[in-house]
Amino acid sequence: MTLEDVWPILRLRLLTPRLELRPLRDEDIPHYVEAARGGLTDPALAPSGRSALSNAWDESPDIAANSARWIWESRLRSHPAAWTVMFGVWSREGEFLGSQDVGATDFAALRTVATGSWLRRSARGLGLGTEMRAAVLLWAFDCLGAEVAQTGAYDWNAPSIGVSRSLGYEPNGEARCEGAPGVVERELRFRLAKAAFRRPGWRLEVHGHGPAAAVLGIPERG
Repeated sequence: MTLEDVWPILRLRLLTPRLELRPLRDEDIPHYVEAARGGLTDPALAPSGRSALSNAWDESPDIAANSARWIWESRLRSHPAAWTVMFGVWSREGEFLGSQDVGATDFAALRTVATGSWLRRSARGLGLGTEMRAAVLLWAFDCLGAEVAQTGAYDWNAPSIGVSRSLGYEPNGEARCEGAPGVVERELRFRLAKAAFRRPGWRLEVHGHGPAAAVLGIPERG
């Protein structure tokens, strides 16, 4: 018996023209930390003193331990009532580029997923953020049977907002939340119905979906 037999989510693979997305394993954590230390956000984007992710995450002296905890906690959030799959994102040449997560609560009833992601700085501006988001949306809509996808971004994060708009998301309100300690951020929220999804011109290749979906309590679609 292998670890993949015990935890079939690890067999899941999403392949795009330039990327491979697969659930993060323990041996991937050092690559995750190294990429995150390069900066999860571009300080030039955020108003002075408000780069929340940079202050709270990649500038933290505990980034390595925090990253490991975050990844391990995502595995605990992987049961039918509420689940999160945290994908690592690699180039087809094998370079670790970032992370793309997708999760849901009461998916059987709501058929709604939520996503979040980041790319290492050297991989930005190449359209990869759109490609990896499109990959998980294709998996969610076509394989899992989702009907709606949701996401959010701070109001200063123009690249993330641009990815959402390019894929067909519509504004869905906003929220006030704490970013860096003591700093209130304005988060813009977006909603994408399956019918409004602007599908890419390439086909997603999916491996290991059936066993992974079974762990999440999602019947395989015919």
